[in-house]
Amino acid sequence: MKILFAASEAVPFIASGGLADVIGALPKALQAKKAECRVIIPLYAGIKPEWREKMRYVTNFPVQLGWRSLYCGIFEAVVDGVKYYFVDNEYYFKRDGVYGFYDDAERYAFFSKAVLETIKHIDFKPDIVHCHDWQTALVPVYYQLYYKYVAGYERIKTVFTIHNIQYQGKYGYETMSEVMDIPPSAKSLLDYDGCANMMKGAIEVSDKVTTVSPTYAKEILNPWYAHGLDYLLRSKQYKLCGILNGIDNDQYNPQTDPLIYQNYTADDLPGKEANKKRLCEDMHLNYEDGTPLLGMVTRLVGHKGLDLVKYVFEDILNRGIKIVLLGSGEYFYESFFREMAYRHPGQVAVTIGFIPDLARKIYASSDLFLMPSKSEPCGLAQMISLRYGTIPIVRETGGLKDSIQDCGSLHGNGFTFQSYDAQDMLWAITRAKDLFYDKPNWGNLVRYAMAYDCSWNRSAESYMGLYRELCNA
Repeated sequence: MKILFAASEAVPFIASGGLADVIGALPKALQAKKAECRVIIPLYAGIKPEWREKMRYVTNFPVQLGWRSLYCGIFEAVVDGVKYYFVDNEYYFKRDGVYGFYDDAERYAFFSKAVLETIKHIDFKPDIVHCHDWQTALVPVYYQLYYKYVAGYERIKTVFTIHNIQYQGKYGYETMSEVMDIPPSAKSLLDYDGCANMMKGAIEVSDKVTTVSPTYAKEILNPWYAHGLDYLLRSKQYKLCGILNGIDNDQYNPQTDPLIYQNYTADDLPGKEANKKRLCEDMHLNYEDGTPLLGMVTRLVGHKGLDLVKYVFEDILNRGIKIVLLGSGEYFYESFFREMAYRHPGQVAVTIGFIPDLARKIYASSDLFLMPSKSEPCGLAQMISLRYGTIPIVRETGGLKDSIQDCGSLHGNGFTFQSYDAQDMLWAITRAKDLFYDKPNWGNLVRYAMAYDCSWNRSAESYMGLYRELCNA
């Protein structure tokens, strides 16, 4: 079975969030299941020279997008046995940054058309084209409109995965014919709620629509979570399902990770404590053996539940818990956490920005990891924290609910709360703090968390079942 993944980013080449981690790990896991996978992403200026040096030029050809005939070059590279293709067009992709440009609709319409044109020019005819998020939402639309009955494209199935339904690729109607090359006769495919909605088009025409967790697949049928697409999704439930993401256990491995202070295993928990001591020194926190350290690595935006944290921040500190936070986002939250670090030196450390090396050190060094999200399609941070023996405290939503079970159950690997309520969150933190001081039971929980399987193995098998169903294999 041959699967072509189309996405706007992928580890290790370019990353702005969890999508890149998925595209970097899932194809490799599928190949272990005997699928043949390849990946296609744009050739951004931000891809580092050491990766560009590994690329090989393949070919170039024109891509017709409405009245424009556009240059498209194709490069390739192989990483961990997976072949990656890179779509080159310097006008669209030789820029500082990945997203947020005035012409993003045109950039990703070009990329989507280029994905399908590339199939003519490579030695790989996919059975499945698996598209991810709004940046590739036009791939199944273009396939339906222009390629489905063209020689060489027969019987290709399309899968579209929603990683975050908040970002849908919504633009004015005027962009349909001039920018996206959607003929007036097909306007209804994208027409939704007074605009041209790329994600809506993909949901309409894809053979299967997936989300990144089973709970999120149910939640987005509710107006509270769906950002306006609930009516459409309820009408397409027959092709909607959720498959929980995983993490790359080789990349996130406390026994071998070169980014943490000291490697350790589940049988060497003093090694984890050594990481905590070093992080406290580096972040100017007062290190006290036996005092819990709570970590957060997050975007500082409202739907991450930061208003709950703000409301009971002093109460958390009054329970003898130290806090280390890494993140960036809305000025309101950046200012609040900076102020807390200023007012509580030695007890609160805040770094504004995103520093991958520091993030890994926080995962390895903290005792607790807080994710009180209002919504969370999947979340990878809670899985990474488990891998490093750092116990998650999460709200039961989306992938957080699917991956973390409360310690009150037989299979508990963390602490959870249901209501979007600051006091409920504080009670979960308090329960975690109380168990932390019960050292034998806490050690058992840490070892259980580190042994918990968050790998792509089970998820890859679920995707294989989905692909087999589509291909009648």
